[in-house]
Amino acid sequence: MKRNRASMVGLFIFSVILASAVLADFIVPMSAALDQNMSERYLPPSRPHPFGTDLYGRDIFARVVHGARSSLLLGMSAVAVGITIGGILGASAGYFGGAADAVISRVLDTIMCVPFMLLALAIVASLGTGIVNVLIALMLAMVPYYTRVIRSAILNIVGMDFIEAAKACGVPSYRIILRHVLPNAIGPVIVQATMSVGTMIISAAAMSFLGMGIQPPSPEWGSMLSEGKDYMLKYPHMVIFPGMAITLTALSVNLMGDGLRDALDPKLRD
Repeated sequence: MKRNRASMVGLFIFSVILASAVLADFIVPMSAALDQNMSERYLPPSRPHPFGTDLYGRDIFARVVHGARSSLLLGMSAVAVGITIGGILGASAGYFGGAADAVISRVLDTIMCVPFMLLALAIVASLGTGIVNVLIALMLAMVPYYTRVIRSAILNIVGMDFIEAAKACGVPSYRIILRHVLPNAIGPVIVQATMSVGTMIISAAAMSFLGMGIQPPSPEWGSMLSEGKDYMLKYPHMVIFPGMAITLTALSVNLMGDGLRDALDPKLRD
């Protein structure tokens, strides 16, 4: 992975953003992101306020830093849970085949007929807004995609000789899946998961921008863009900095995914 300079740049940017999220309380207090000060509305970037202030006089730098927590939490948690559920379904469909594969595949085909964002918005509309419901919506909307990726990877492995040898030795199916099938199919899954984190972050921001995600005054990049969109011509700093946070985070994980793909695919190695 070190040979891919772009992926190392992405790793560095993502590490900085992740460290900012973890150490947010030490960098700037949460009160600066929530407390309203109407006498300091619309201030441009300055030394006291590096990113300026918003329409309520709140420090945008503090809101961007603390907003990284919710964005990364949503993105990484949705991918982790989605891969877990998708891994179980994809492994079952790819390994056992037959009726199990047919049922799982047809159900997933039906779900995937609905656009991803529309499905996520429909789930949030039925469950209500909030970080937990947004996480559930993103997770359920992404399960079909992870299931298809894992199923495809496993179909290339189940017919190999070492799998047939394990079956001939009487090894239980669950052990074959856990010890032999999934570890050999993990490469494409890791790449897909890494790139999906950026997609989840953008999707969560889009839902908050539309008023269906995390609600103000909680700091979140998408809701910050929604609040600043009416003032972007006169006070562009209100949308530039949360927009840059979303862009840099998504770009960094995509660059990391490219590097992981090159590192894990033997066909792409020198």
